[in-house]
Amino acid sequence: MGPINLTFPRALLSLTPPLPLAFAIYIKCRLPLERSSEDVDIIFTRLKEVKAFEKFHPNLLQQICLCGYYENLEKGITLFRQGDIGTNWYTVLAGSLDVKVSDTSNHQDAVTICTLGIGTAFGESILDNTPRHATIVTREYSELLRIEQKDFKALWEKYRQYMSGLLAPPYGVMETGSNNDSKYQLLGISNTHCFFFVTPLIEPRPPLRPAKFITQVPSEKILRAGKTLRNAVLSRSPHMIRDRKYHLKTYRQCCVGTELVDWMMQQSPCVHSRTQAVGMWQVLLEEGVLNHVDQEHHFQDKYLFYRFLDDEHEDAPMPSEEEKKECDEELQDTMLLLSQIGPDAHMRMILRKQPGQRTVDDLEIIYEELLHIKALSHLSTTVKRELAGVLIFESHPKAGTVLFNQGEEGTSWYIILRGSVNVVIYGKGVVCNLHEGDDFGKLALVNDAPRAASIEDFNRILRDVEANTVRLKEHDQDVLVLEKILSGNRASNQGNSQPQHKYTVMSGTPEKILEHFLETMSLESTLNEATDTGSNDFVMMHCVFMPNNQLCPALMPSQGTEQEKMDYALNNKRRVIRLVLQWAALYGDLLHEDEAAMAFLEEFYVSVSDDTRMITALKEQLPELEKTHKVLLQHFNTSDERTQKRQPIRGSDEILFKVYCIDHTYTTIRVPVSSSVKEVISAVADKLGSGEGLIIVKMSSGGEKVVLKPNDVSVFTTLSVNGRLFACPRDQFDSLTPLTEQEGPSVGTLGTFELMSSKDLAYQMTIYDWELFNCVHELELLYHTFGRHSFRKTTANLDLFLRRFNEIQFWVVTEICLCSQLSKRVQLLKKFIKIAAHCKEYKNLNSFFAIIMGLSNVAVSRLSLTWEKLPSKFKKIYAEFESLMDPSRNHRAYRLTVAKLDPPIIPFMPLLIKYMTFTHEGNKTCIDNLVNFEKMVRSAFSELKTLRRSKPFTVIYPDAALANKNHQDVRSYVRQLNVIDNQRTLSQMSHRLEPRRA
Repeated sequence: MGPINLTFPRALLSLTPPLPLAFAIYIKCRLPLERSSEDVDIIFTRLKEVKAFEKFHPNLLQQICLCGYYENLEKGITLFRQGDIGTNWYTVLAGSLDVKVSDTSNHQDAVTICTLGIGTAFGESILDNTPRHATIVTREYSELLRIEQKDFKALWEKYRQYMSGLLAPPYGVMETGSNNDSKYQLLGISNTHCFFFVTPLIEPRPPLRPAKFITQVPSEKILRAGKTLRNAVLSRSPHMIRDRKYHLKTYRQCCVGTELVDWMMQQSPCVHSRTQAVGMWQVLLEEGVLNHVDQEHHFQDKYLFYRFLDDEHEDAPMPSEEEKKECDEELQDTMLLLSQIGPDAHMRMILRKQPGQRTVDDLEIIYEELLHIKALSHLSTTVKRELAGVLIFESHPKAGTVLFNQGEEGTSWYIILRGSVNVVIYGKGVVCNLHEGDDFGKLALVNDAPRAASIEDFNRILRDVEANTVRLKEHDQDVLVLEKILSGNRASNQGNSQPQHKYTVMSGTPEKILEHFLETMSLESTLNEATDTGSNDFVMMHCVFMPNNQLCPALMPSQGTEQEKMDYALNNKRRVIRLVLQWAALYGDLLHEDEAAMAFLEEFYVSVSDDTRMITALKEQLPELEKTHKVLLQHFNTSDERTQKRQPIRGSDEILFKVYCIDHTYTTIRVPVSSSVKEVISAVADKLGSGEGLIIVKMSSGGEKVVLKPNDVSVFTTLSVNGRLFACPRDQFDSLTPLTEQEGPSVGTLGTFELMSSKDLAYQMTIYDWELFNCVHELELLYHTFGRHSFRKTTANLDLFLRRFNEIQFWVVTEICLCSQLSKRVQLLKKFIKIAAHCKEYKNLNSFFAIIMGLSNVAVSRLSLTWEKLPSKFKKIYAEFESLMDPSRNHRAYRLTVAKLDPPIIPFMPLLIKYMTFTHEGNKTCIDNLVNFEKMVRSAFSELKTLRRSKPFTVIYPDAALANKNHQDVRSYVRQLNVIDNQRTLSQMSHRLEPRRA
């Protein structure tokens, strides 16, 4: 590949809400009195996404934006000590902090009673100047929003009616527990749902009747949904609701569960499976809008009788013609609503079953949910699967419910699914507030207290796991840890008197892990069949713990006698060949960048060729190895097909790039893509004639400057959308200013792209996005997650794809903010919503979410006059699309949407990276000097492999002739978007379009 002329910058995605870092610069660099209305808007739109502020009134949140300070603290920093007089109120934006309490004056005796995670708030004691009730220490690098006492008191006086229901007791509103003698209590301060693990050693709690509805009074929304569905059934299939006889008993006006499921699947394209339909009907049953005739069953896809609430009364009226017309209009919206909340209802229904009554499918659904709970991220897959069998659902709708008191025997471990819980110490008040995803009850809450009793189910699971664990030792040290698990899926083993088991690698030394996979590798299947998932994972992840310069020598025959070499060849050579073929297939052209790997392939091929003369069994594998050898050893394929396709960028490819000086002149350098900052400085110095004291600086369009470290790599692809690289002496750093061209366009392109159809635009966007995505190698996500500096590898293709997300997002905001005419802005909103709909139709989720996030940008979302003029049909579509971005339950809405799509799809890459980072940061790479291989297996790379199956990506366009006629203009337009990426500039433009209302 020749040099790549890149005259435009590339950027990693600047993750927009809910991450706090995007607005930290505004809080940190500007004092409250210096913040403009645009600053407040930027901070406001970010804080809305922070869990602690979800329920805050907008006026109150605006004031917090005006007076809040940003703080970042390293691990192990003590924020304040027990007994100190408080001066600030805090909210956790990132990281976590330990809450420690001591019964003595010695801080060394303090016991950690819980951990505060993202979204938790603390410090209300500043309202009455009482001493701090606990010591707070950062558990990891953490970011906080801080409000000073005088400002917090002022907010309390002005917004008491809003804050009393949101702050923790005793300042917030609550009902007191009955046991006031207890020193320690846990109180639910809002409608709280949680999992818990309960020991069988005490008398079990009375189970909740499966058919009993949760809410005493149905919500208006669900009541209306039930009425709409009943009227639709009576209008379209009146025979379904009738009197039925069973066992000589007549049941009035009821339906059959299986018929209701059949009917629902026929009514809407948003219902994809019978399981989904069951969850949707369960929503109605939980609120009492639909009931089992004997109140004995939750909703089931069986021959069971259910009755609508309206039919509980005799002579229930039939729907009028007007009601039938209304239900026809509302049916699809009702279906959409139930499809969004049905999965949660289905999960609650499963968890209400006694553990012994859960089916294999039930356990799999629970297990899938547990994968995304932070409190369980460190546990192994086997432990999570076992926990799925003992989880029980518990709901506390009444605020102020006491879950347990200090001194009571510990029987349960809780994980909060929804709502919040206060930890209260009598005489000291609220110590901390726990939120969704937090857990409690597993450890001793107070030193040596009876609540430190073991949680039997959890301990039993750990004991069972240890009993099924095999440890291989050398010199009294573990070198390989295996775990015995069921082979195949659980359904295939159900009812089998002798279920099949296998051993999976949990951890080990790199050499022993490799040895295990070679010994257990199956040679019966073809290379393309995914039977050796363990070896596939090893091939994918080995560069983290066993780079090529260690792997290649380990794959060569060991030295020894001729007989030993022969034995090795007979027993292991075929498996080694198989692993090498897998390895070469995965890495492909990337191997050209590794001299050691290429030398190994040459030597290995020669060695195998020699062995085939003596070992006839190897001859059948030789043709496949010869083919791989020929493909990899020819550096370039010049076939027409290859030259016409977009080619991935490799680290060794040379790049032409402009580096600017302080006077805005520039020099063009030619260096490899993977060059370090040190190498870039050397290239710039050669052009300028002097490099003494030079630094390389990233400059954004807003003027933010970052000095790059000498060992940083891929510097060209980590710029913001309109970012540039500058070189200057260190003493001139403060004098650097952005280029005029970085400001972006001053005139929109509405006149150009309003003539292009929304479908054409979405089609060409999808084609381009696929080209970019198809160049991203799975290993680039690995380098990005574990740190590219650790591998000295480029992630240029991933960077380009992420840059595309930002580009489209800012394109949406730029075009709307550059449109001064109200009617035209309304047309733009409609246009972008249509384009998003077509992108979703084409399974281009990256562009789909980029457009929706652009529309939700504060510079667009605050344009109330524009949104008011948008037709209600488009408002509904946008609301539906926006709901898919709901971050709750670890983006459950998105995960369910993706699960319904057949691959290949273009994924929402920022979220995929978030999943991988969640797994990486929640689990250590090495445990007791052994590689934590199960962490590798649990990583999100399997998701990408599923999405990128070998079949080609095609977009079916029904109007092919029309598309071909206009495609060149549209193609050029979507590939050369010109945008403003300065949020402050966009907010100022937005305020000029529609000034803030008084």
